Amino acid sequence: MKFTNSFSKTSKDVPSDEQSKNAKLLIRAGYIHKEMAGVYSFTPIGYKTLQNIIRIIREEMNKIGGEEMFMTTLQDSNLYKKTDRWDDGKVDIWFKTKLKNDTEIGMGFTHEEDITNIATRFINSYKDLPKMAYQFQNKFRNETRAKSGIMRTKEFIMKDLYSFSKDVEQHEAIYNKVSDAYVTIFKRLGIGEKTHKTFASGGSFAKYSHEFQTVCEAGEDEVYVCDRLCIAINKEVFNNEVLKDLGISQGEVRVEVTSEVGNIFSLGTKFSSALNLKYKDHVGTDQKVIMGSYGIGPARVMGVMCELMSDEAGLVWPHEVAPYALHLVSLHKEEGDEVYNYTKDIYEKLIQNNIDVIWDDRTGHGTGEKLGDADLMGVPMRVLVSAKTILEDSVEIKERLQNKNPDQKRSAGEITKTEVFLKSYSEGC
Repeated sequence: MKFTNSFSKTSKDVPSDEQSKNAKLLIRAGYIHKEMAGVYSFTPIGYKTLQNIIRIIREEMNKIGGEEMFMTTLQDSNLYKKTDRWDDGKVDIWFKTKLKNDTEIGMGFTHEEDITNIATRFINSYKDLPKMAYQFQNKFRNETRAKSGIMRTKEFIMKDLYSFSKDVEQHEAIYNKVSDAYVTIFKRLGIGEKTHKTFASGGSFAKYSHEFQTVCEAGEDEVYVCDRLCIAINKEVFNNEVLKDLGISQGEVRVEVTSEVGNIFSLGTKFSSALNLKYKDHVGTDQKVIMGSYGIGPARVMGVMCELMSDEAGLVWPHEVAPYALHLVSLHKEEGDEVYNYTKDIYEKLIQNNIDVIWDDRTGHGTGEKLGDADLMGVPMRVLVSAKTILEDSVEIKERLQNKNPDQKRSAGEITKTEVFLKSYSEGC
């Protein structure tokens, strides 16, 4: 992508009512556009970054046997009446609307009822179990006060996976498998070391559920961490009974401010009972299906990453998430001059070698502005071409990650052709 062809641009300005660090940086870097409080659009570069996060989640869900599907946003009120979740007094974040025939419908805030209803068509026997299906789908939640940028919004993409099991043992095996996959996901995203698997309320389904909480100053939660056992407990359930259950004393925990990036729930038979999802066991007796629900908000994770992976100059994306592998900057004076043509040749060879690159090909912009925009956008590696580097038939390379490794000189041939260099780049970033 050439900078001059890019749909979005960098900016020094952000909406006056925007308070969160992640939204300010993403707006300035051209990744998102604020539509209204708690509602953001993703520009092409922002959506590309979000899709990289989604790709990582999808890969790990597929590895454990999840099958991707896509459910509707519009929801049948009758399903939610059967589970007693249509009443605004029970669920106060609904967005509801009406069809032209005056039928009231909802806009999906979750999909347990929908997936359970679908499953009644396909699960009839113990031989049909276990099953896991997931989606990436827009959710709508009428939050009273959306805040924290893209970490808490009224409309957002959710990865929600649902499991169906014949018994508790089968369910627990899936539950643990998903938990392990989440650990891998957050490690690949670069926030694994700051993310705790946290005991939380199990609601009406189980004694405990688990959240994945990332240490983050902008977070809205507090967890109590026991380093000895590598256990964290959400503040909402932190009491003497829980400490006793887990074998922890009051004196060995520390408090961390965190942001929830994922959760896993045992649902028991609440939804299968209400919506008549059952199977016949090996002797032909009807049994209720045991379910689980497992969520990650990719955009929320992106916001947390921005809070943690940034510095005074801008964003700092890890290699697997970054919208581009290289940010190519040419300090040409006019289109068609020696620096421009030299950089164009590098750019075209990078594309031929399937290296995802953005080229700052703007004319009339100073060195400081171009380098500042490169830092703001957070691409892992910057390659600089100038009249000075051309004299040595080289380019200057700098890694964005934590501003490590000062400018290094490499030949243009190494950048565009050498497999060893490309391998070292991908490993280093």
